[in-house]
Formats: sequence, structure tokens, C-alpha cells
Amino acid sequence: MRTARFTLDPAFTVGPVDPRLFGSFVEHLGRCVYTGIHEPGHPAADADGLRTDVLDLVRELGVTAIRYPGGNFVSGYRWEDSVGPAEDRPRRLDLAWHSTETNRFGLSEYIAFLRKIGPQAEPMMAVNLGTRGVTEALELQEYANHPAGTALSDLRVAHGDKDPFGIRMWCLGNEMDGPWQTGHKTAEEYGRLAAETARAMRQQDPGVELVACGSSGQSMPTFAAWEATVLTETYDLVDHISLHAYYEPHDGDLDSFLASAVDMESFIENVVATCDHVGAKLKSKKRINLSFDEWNVWYMTRWQEQATTFAQDDWPEAPRLLEDNYSVTDAVVFGSLLIALLRHADRVKVACLAQLVNVIAPILTEPGGPAWRQTTFFPFAQASRHGRGEVLDVRVDSPTYETDRYGTADLLHATAVRADDGTVTVFAVNRGRTEPLPLEIALGGLGLTSVVEHTALADADPDARNTLAEPERVTPHTVGGTTLTDGGLETVLEPLSWNVIRLA
Repeated sequence: MRTARFTLDPAFTVGPVDPRLFGSFVEHLGRCVYTGIHEPGHPAADADGLRTDVLDLVRELGVTAIRYPGGNFVSGYRWEDSVGPAEDRPRRLDLAWHSTETNRFGLSEYIAFLRKIGPQAEPMMAVNLGTRGVTEALELQEYANHPAGTALSDLRVAHGDKDPFGIRMWCLGNEMDGPWQTGHKTAEEYGRLAAETARAMRQQDPGVELVACGSSGQSMPTFAAWEATVLTETYDLVDHISLHAYYEPHDGDLDSFLASAVDMESFIENVVATCDHVGAKLKSKKRINLSFDEWNVWYMTRWQEQATTFAQDDWPEAPRLLEDNYSVTDAVVFGSLLIALLRHADRVKVACLAQLVNVIAPILTEPGGPAWRQTTFFPFAQASRHGRGEVLDVRVDSPTYETDRYGTADLLHATAVRADDGTVTVFAVNRGRTEPLPLEIALGGLGLTSVVEHTALADADPDARNTLAEPERVTPHTVGGTTLTDGGLETVLEPLSWNVIRLA
């Protein structure tokens, strides 16, 4: 059995972790909002109808920036529908998810939700550039952020929100390269509209932080050409370009599924190359960073098959959509995707797990019933808690295996983060499905003397999952036998496992 190895040295770093790398996403889709976050009448609901059991889990999860209100939903979003007395708000057809939107949860409720999570929860608001444009974006910005003394800011005050919402980060539309998007545009059309919108929003507030739409995935036929065209129009006006990626097993190919992060890292590196190429062409000293503002394991093929069975004359309220129940295998892949984001912390400054509750989410709820943690909850919560600081450069020497989709892949996928107090946390995945993986780490110059903790998420049944009947079937467990001697660490990673090793 071959051993995997790597060296950690404080002189070799990737970059600091932006806290917003641990963001999430709330869209008006399925039960993410209604009976997920917001359920008046639930035994755990507060005076604003927010489920306090969900709030507790969201705080435990450790999410920071929360993107809202979409997603595909935003391309039909009328922000005016979501403000004022809830009982007076109009009901609308949502074309994105073939549902009826009641607007009972709107902009003010979103801000209240963030404030109840805590100061770490930052708003990340998307504007509709599918069916709307510059005027509506400016109106929303004024309503949300201007203190008082104008028609729209005074309207916010009249609606009961005296203090501005302070939204600093704005997404200029969503997935505008996708033919499925209401108001889909060519790169040239979108680039001009995004530039016009960005320029106007900066006239209102020069300090806004703006995200331009990148490709909806690396497999899109317009990938890279889309980014190049959009950035040529917007380079000096935006701060980030977005990336979206979802992963699932295809035709039972678990070996390729476990190597999904190979594709994610390639995606990141290709977008970085495109950004820097455009910057060089424009002779700009500015650097565009990345907002990976949708990522997850999502059984999209299953959803697409289900969508063909929906009755076209049925527009339900908050139907059960995209409620994937995640296994241990899914959680290991999910953890590997987190590792990929951390390994590129020098350029990925924002990342949003899509989504937060019920819809391909780490938290599940039942209407009128309990809320519980999915298997994917644990890697995210551990990374958010222990992955703050400086990412160390990890270059593994690992046994490999062959995959049909991604070629040769390392069995070990790993990164490490050094906190301000000098402690180090190693995040590591063993992609091997049947064999344990010995691991040796050389720790040059870090001054580490003890293993604080080694936990793993793994199970004899790789399909084990947490359900309403068994909400705590899968949890991380303590791993014994991890030793630190003479500046080196030795351990064994269980088959198909997500590992967190904390050193001090």
C-alpha cells in the first residue's frame, strides 16, 4: 500500500481566506424560503415567522455572505413586489421554477433574517438583468441603501425600515449565458447591459462591489469566449466574475464522481487565465477575482427527468423541488469541492453553497416538524470554523487511480490553513473507495507540537444518510492513531473519507 505525502512550510502560501468563501444562497425555489427559513405558525417560529430551529443550524453551519433572491428566479424578479405590507404584496407566476410566488417573504424579511444570523451574515443581492435593466437596478439600490430624503428611501422608511440595508455586494444578473434563462442574452448584449448597470450603480455609490456573470459551467459551448467578451466591456467596472458548477455521478461512475474537484480546479484556473488575459490586453493593473457563487453536489439529471412530468397548468406554491438527500459519498465529494475552493483562495474571494435549506441543501426541514443536518452539513461547518487564516501551499505526492471523465486523479486531495495563532488545520479526502490511505506530512518550521483532534466523516455504508427517521445516522467521529513526532505527522485515512486534522 503506497503512502501519500506532502510538506507544509510557512514560507509557501496560497493566500488569505476571505470569510465570504463560506457563503451560501437563498433562492425563491421550492421550499428554501417557505417552510424552510420562513414558516409562520411553526412551533419554533419567532414573531417574524422565521424558524428559530433553522436559524440555530444556520449559525452552527457558519455561513457568511448569503446571495439572494436567485438564481434563475431573479430574471423575473420585480423588487417592488417584495416590499411593503406583506398582505398587500401581489402574487406572481415564477417562470423559472413553474411556481406561484406569494412574496410574503421579501427584501425586508431577507435583511431581518441576516441580522438574526449575526454580523457575519452579509447581504449579496442580485439584480434582474433578464427582463429588466439599469433603471430598476438603480431604484432597488436607492430603496435599499440611501438613508432618507428621496422618494424611494422614504418609502423604505414608511415601510418600517428606518435604517438602510447597507447592501455592498451586488450580482449583475444570473447565468445570462444560459438559454434556459428568462431574458437570455448573447455575451455582447449582456456585456453592454452589465457595463451600463455597473457604471450607473457606481454613480449612485462608488463603493459598491459588483459581480459580473461568467459562464454557467465549463461545459457551456461559449465558455471562455463569454468571459472574454463580458470582461472586455466591464473590466474596470466590476470586481468579480461568477462561476457556477454542480456535480453528480453519471451512469454509476463513482470513481469519476469522487474526482469532481479535478474539474472544479480546472474551471477556476481557466477562468483566472481568461481574466488575466483580458487584463493584459487592456493593459490594466487591476485584478479580477472570482465569485464561485453557486456550487454543490446536485442530482440534476434526476430533476430534469422529474420536470418533464409537471402539469403545465399547475403553478403550486413552494412545491418540493430539488430536495436531494445526501449520502456519505456525496459528503466526501462535497468536502473535496471545499478543498478546491480553499486551494485557490488567492483568487476565489466569494463562494456560495447552493442552497441553504431544503433545496440541494445542508439543512432539511419538515413543515410543522423538525429541522436536521444532512451529511454535507459537517464538512462545511468544520471548514468554516477551522479554515480561517492563510492557506498553505499543498502539493501532494499521492497514489493515483484512473477515471473515465477526468483521467488520472490523486487518491489524496488536501489543503491546509494556518490560523493567526499559528495553529494549522489539514483538510483531506481519501477518494479510494475500498482501501485506507497512509498519510505523512512534513511540518517544516511551523512549530507544531501536538495533535488537537482528528475527525473523519466515513461509514461502512457509503450510501448512509441522515433522514427524518434517522437524523443523526451520520456524524463525524474521532480518529485514533494520528501522531506528531520530530516535525512530522503520520496517520491513516479511512476509505472514502473526509478528514479534519487540527494541529497546535
